[in-house]
Amino acid sequence: MWVGFFLAAYSVVGNDVIQTLGTFLTSNEKRVKWYVLWAYAGSILSIILIIGYMGLGNSLGLGGDDIAFDRLDKIDIPATLEWYYVLPPLVLMLVTRIGIPVSTTFMILTFFSTKSLPGMVQKSIMGYIIAFALGGIIYLMLTPKVEKRFIDNSIESADGTLWTNAKFWTILQWFSTGFLWSQWLTQDLANIYVYLGKGDLSVVEFIFSLVILVGLLGYIFYSRGGKIQDIVRAKTNTADIRSATFIDLIYGVILLIFKQNILGLWDSKLPMSTTWVFIGLLAGREIMMKWRLNKKVDRSELKSIGMDLFKVFLGLVISVVLVYAIRFITG
Repeated sequence: MWVGFFLAAYSVVGNDVIQTLGTFLTSNEKRVKWYVLWAYAGSILSIILIIGYMGLGNSLGLGGDDIAFDRLDKIDIPATLEWYYVLPPLVLMLVTRIGIPVSTTFMILTFFSTKSLPGMVQKSIMGYIIAFALGGIIYLMLTPKVEKRFIDNSIESADGTLWTNAKFWTILQWFSTGFLWSQWLTQDLANIYVYLGKGDLSVVEFIFSLVILVGLLGYIFYSRGGKIQDIVRAKTNTADIRSATFIDLIYGVILLIFKQNILGLWDSKLPMSTTWVFIGLLAGREIMMKWRLNKKVDRSELKSIGMDLFKVFLGLVISVVLVYAIRFITG
């Protein structure tokens, strides 16, 4: 149980977390010490976990009264975990090391409950499409007046306008990141705490799990995100703290839409891949920004976006093949 938890925590922190905090890390890594960024993200992580553990999620509008915020209600967790339950996070660790943004939702939760796979896939595909569309529409409007101004006027220029006021944008971005981080945690903590039986823990066990997560988060900040962070760095102007503010805010709003089932199109308690949402948002943003700035989108840029989509689809295939292969071998 605890081995599975540790491996899942390491895999999720190394893969999904950096997709959530990637722009925050990229836009601040040259100006702010890594341990300051870690302290901020770790504090929010601790607060969210304590809220979930105390069963206060619904009363505070976070959608769930357990440590996984009800995202495990549709997952069948066995009373005893056999040795092969540690294989999904092990495989996830390997593919993450080579930079493939595999969905931990598919890789881990599908292994526990194959009957939930069709619904999770459908919801995740909808997440990609909606994020892609919203990213395109929003940056169709933002690029000419906002993003172009960011590109043409470096924040280091400090020309006396609000557009280059570093203190203002730093505060705004840290708030938007905090909002996004809290939304992501209530979605994806299920991928880790599934190994601890929905988080029915003693106080000592809970504190131990919290220390593991905060410690692993510190390692990711110390190592500057690892291979997955390269996907963020490759996109247009993501190192600009002002652009990162908008990305984090939009991403957080999309996760909120899915978590609260605002559109009424899916089961709010059914887990989904936040990886697909993240990749979809960046793809829609990148295509529209290139078109608005250059009046065209180069084939190489479309190929890069297609490769990102291929990687997450490959992660889905790996997840499904692994699940059914192990179940076949173990009977």
